[in-house]
Amino acid sequence: MNEFTLHDLQCFDAVVRSGGFQAAAAALHRSHPAVFAAVARLERQLGLALLDRSGYRVRLTADGRAFHRKAQTLLNEFAGLRTYATQLAMGEESELHVVIGDLCPREQTLTLLARFFGACPGTRLHLHVEAVAGPQERLLDGNADLILHRVDKTDPRIEWVDVCEIELVPVIAPALLPERLPRSVKPEHLRELTQCVMRDTARHTPARDYFVVEGAPQCTVSDQSMKREIILQGLGWGHLPRYLIEDDLRKSRLRSLAGRHLPGASEEIVVARRSDRPHGPVAERLWCYLGEHAPNVFGSPKQSRAPRRRRSA
Repeated sequence: MNEFTLHDLQCFDAVVRSGGFQAAAAALHRSHPAVFAAVARLERQLGLALLDRSGYRVRLTADGRAFHRKAQTLLNEFAGLRTYATQLAMGEESELHVVIGDLCPREQTLTLLARFFGACPGTRLHLHVEAVAGPQERLLDGNADLILHRVDKTDPRIEWVDVCEIELVPVIAPALLPERLPRSVKPEHLRELTQCVMRDTARHTPARDYFVVEGAPQCTVSDQSMKREIILQGLGWGHLPRYLIEDDLRKSRLRSLAGRHLPGASEEIVVARRSDRPHGPVAERLWCYLGEHAPNVFGSPKQSRAPRRRRSA
């Protein structure tokens, strides 16, 4: 058997992933004949029929399926090596863009970042605060090196490390409570009251409502601290992170509305970055630093979770 090349293997992989030679050629920015020839050459060198070309669409043969499964290890290793080489060539970054989501405990987050960047005087931190879907949108648009927020953990473009869970509690000021509010509050009982909600800073991500009571009047805010103040003053009700209102609940400045019909929620806060792009040495150190220290700094033992990494295949 003759030696096969990485290029031939990549062409074969592209055909399998895209479902045909034409789509594979477009993905690789190669011509259709070049990709066809590369796969044929690989089959000839291996002495195996990897693809069944008898139908309308090419399909893997049994040998092709087994070979492609094994080839994934080599292709992934090569992709990792190429990324590592890119990182080495980049040198230390002159600036990094970090996005903090609206649910992040601000004091702890800023303390961590201050410690890290205090030891990296050659790298300027550009710090951004976004809400709702804004942080993930910035990350996927390539406008952030790293975010601290909730993310869609099923998205293969994102890798993440869990740092804590944030409990969101529906609360209201006692002065705003309706006189005949039942013990188990339903959303419709609050429809006549103003609901305070976060303003989504995403620009093009499809809007998604969190806990919104349909038909209720609303006021929108840009951060959780302003939301807390509005609710404390009896100008509306809404969901707030428990860490922000522990003292208010204890001193009865706010009352929890949580129950069977308004259960609140727990949001997983993560450190996240793109898994499909290279990262410079400072970004890599920041990633490791936050993954190691953030779970211990954020929240109480009930909220903290062990770091858990997700990397794309």
